Amino acid sequence: MKPLRKADLMAGDDSSGPEEARAAAHSQEGGSGAHDSAAALARSVLILANPASGGYRPRLLQDIAARLEARGCTVTIRLTRRAGEIGEICADPALRTGILAVAGGDGSVNEAIRGFQQNTAAAAPELAVIPCGTANVLAAELKLPRSAEGIARMMLQRRSVPLHYGLANGRPFVLMASAGFDAEVVHAVPLALKRRLGKLAYVLTALDIAFSRHGEDLFVRIGDEPENGDHAGRTLTCRLAVVTKARHYGGPFVICPDGGVTRPGLHLLALEKDTPLAALRFGLALLTGRLHKTKGVTLVPVNSLTLTSRRAVPAQIDGDPFGVTPLTLTDGNRPLALLVG
Repeated sequence: MKPLRKADLMAGDDSSGPEEARAAAHSQEGGSGAHDSAAALARSVLILANPASGGYRPRLLQDIAARLEARGCTVTIRLTRRAGEIGEICADPALRTGILAVAGGDGSVNEAIRGFQQNTAAAAPELAVIPCGTANVLAAELKLPRSAEGIARMMLQRRSVPLHYGLANGRPFVLMASAGFDAEVVHAVPLALKRRLGKLAYVLTALDIAFSRHGEDLFVRIGDEPENGDHAGRTLTCRLAVVTKARHYGGPFVICPDGGVTRPGLHLLALEKDTPLAALRFGLALLTGRLHKTKGVTLVPVNSLTLTSRRAVPAQIDGDPFGVTPLTLTDGNRPLALLVG
C-alpha cells in the first residue's frame, strides 16, 4: 500500500471526522518513515577488516568509504579484534546494513558465510568482497575489482550473483575442502611466515615436509542420491582428495574447468599418488592448466560424498585448517547474494 499524500486527505469524504483525519495523517507519516528507513538501510555499508592480517590496507578502505559517502552512502569501517569476530557479527539477527563488505581473504569470506548460515533473520545483507588476503581465489574466480574506484562502483551498481557454497561436516566452504598433502601444508605453515611471504610460505612449507611425510590412503564414497548421477555409490582410493566449488586453486590455476561458485554442485578431484615425484608432475600440470587431464587424476561431478582413512588425515577448507578426517561433504542449499563488478 502506497503512503497517503496530503492532497488525498484534503479530497476525502466530507463525512470524515477529526479522528479519521488524524489516523490518515499517522498512516502517511508512518509509511513515509518506513520508506525513508528502508532507503537509508539500502544505502548503508558495513566494512569488516582484520588489522592484524598481512593484507590489511587501511588507505584502500578509507578511499572506498570516501567514494561511497560522496554518492550518498553511510559507511562504517569496523576493525575486528579477535578470530571469529566476523562470523559473530554476521550471525547477529540484529545486524542492520544494506551491504556487508569483507576486507580480507578467502578465510575471512568463509567466516562471514558461516555467520550468515547461523543468522535467523529473514534476509541477509548483500555480501561484497574487498580482496586483501593471501590467495584471494574467490576474487580471481569472479574477476572482482581490486581498486578503490572499481570496488566502490561495484557496491553502487548492486549487481549480484548467487554464491553457492558447500558443507564439510556441516560447516560452509566457499571454494574447496580437501584432505591429504595440501591440507598438511595448510596445517604446518607458520602464521608469521604466511604474513611475511604470502603464497611463497606455502611453497617453502611444502618443500620442507614433502620428503619426510608418510601419506595415508583416503577412501572416497560418493553418495547414493540421484543427484550424483552415474557416479552414485562409486568408491575409490586416493592420496589427495579435493572437493571443489571453484574452477581455480591457489589463485589463477585452473583445476576444474566446469566448476563455478555461482551455481549448485561440487566436483571431486582425486590424485592417486602423493610421492615427491608425483607431486612435481601434478604441480607442473597445475601450472599449465592440465591437471584434470593428467594420468592418475580423477575429476567427477558430485553432490555428496564421504572421506575416510585408517588414520586421521589433516583437512582444510578455503585455505584454513579444518581438523582431520572423516569428512562428510555436501552441496549447500542456501545461496547468498554476492556483489560483482
